[in-house]
Amino acid sequence: MIRNVLFVDDDQEMLLALREGLEKYRETFTVVLAEDGFDAVNKLKQNTISLVVTDLKMPNMDGFSLLAHIMEKYPDIPVVIITGYSTSEMKRLAQEGGAVGYISKPFLIEDLAKHIMKTLRKESDGGTLHGVSSGMFLQLMEMEERTCTIRLADRASGKGGVLFFRDGALLDARVEELQGLDAAYLIFSWEEVTLSIQNECPQKDNKINSDLQPIILEAMRLKDEADDADDEVFSETEEKMGEITLEEKSESPTEKIKNLLNMKVGERCGLEDIYQDDSMDDVIQTIAELGVMYKFGDFKIGYIDRAATTDTIILSGTPSTIIEVNPKCPRDKIIQVLSENT
Repeated sequence: MIRNVLFVDDDQEMLLALREGLEKYRETFTVVLAEDGFDAVNKLKQNTISLVVTDLKMPNMDGFSLLAHIMEKYPDIPVVIITGYSTSEMKRLAQEGGAVGYISKPFLIEDLAKHIMKTLRKESDGGTLHGVSSGMFLQLMEMEERTCTIRLADRASGKGGVLFFRDGALLDARVEELQGLDAAYLIFSWEEVTLSIQNECPQKDNKINSDLQPIILEAMRLKDEADDADDEVFSETEEKMGEITLEEKSESPTEKIKNLLNMKVGERCGLEDIYQDDSMDDVIQTIAELGVMYKFGDFKIGYIDRAATTDTIILSGTPSTIIEVNPKCPRDKIIQVLSENT
C-alpha cells in the first residue's frame, strides 16, 4: 500500500527541502505538503494519510491545535513534532498531547527518514494482504476477537479506509470525510482490497454498535441498488448515443499493459501500480548504450529487486513505463508476456 506522509510547516523553503531530500524514499512513502494547520486539516480530508510531521509554531492554527484535532478525528494517525524552539516543557506537552516523536531543528534528513520508516512499520506489524474480499476477511476479525486497526485500499476506486476493532467488535470506520456506519457500508462494498493490520486500536468509543453481519448485508444491498441505478443510466445513454464499437475505444499505454497482464497472467500478476515517468529516461538511455557497446542487443525491459514491499519492472519508451509489482509475483511470466506483446 502506498503511504502518504503529511508535512506541515509555514516555512516554504523547509517544505521544499523536505520534499527534495525525501525523494529517494518515494518507493516507500509519498510526501504531501501543507502550509499551516488549516491547510493540513483539508489535506487530511482529501488524502489517506499514514503519518503527520508538523512544526509547532505556525500562524492561523499551530502544531498543538493540529495535534489535538488529529487525536480527536484521526486517532490512528501518528504525529511527529518538529520545532526550532525546543524546550523540555514543549516536548512534555507534545508527548502528553499524543505525539509519537519530537525532533529539534536543525536535523539531518536521513535521521528524519529513519524515524518515519520506523513509525510506518508499525502500521502493518500484523501483516499485509493483497487482493482479498473485505467482508470475508473482516468477519474473521470478529470471530477471533481481534483488537487491531485495519487500513484498506480498494483496487477498483483507489480509495483508502480505516476500521477499528476491539475484542472483535467494530468500533468505528473512516473513508475520507465519511465516518461511522456510512464509511463501514462503503468499505464493505469493496470487492477486492489490499489491507494492512496494526496490532493495536487507538479508538476508544464504539460509534458503530452493531455486529458485522447486518452491516455487510446492508452494504451489499446499497451496492446492488447503486449498480442497478448505474445500469439504468448506461442503458439510457446507450439508446441515445448508439453502441460504441471496440475500434472506437481508446486505451492509454498504461491501461493496455494493465489489461494485458490481467488477461495473460491473471490476478496472481501482483500488479500494485503502473505509471509513466520520464525521470528514468536518462538511466534507460545509459543502459541501452551499454547494451549496444557490449552487443547485448536493444534494451526493452528491466527488473529491479528492491527488497521492499514492491519490486519494479521498467519498459523502455518515451516516457518510460514503470510497473510496481508484489515481490511474490511470477516475475519470469510477466517479463515474458511484456516482451512478446509490447
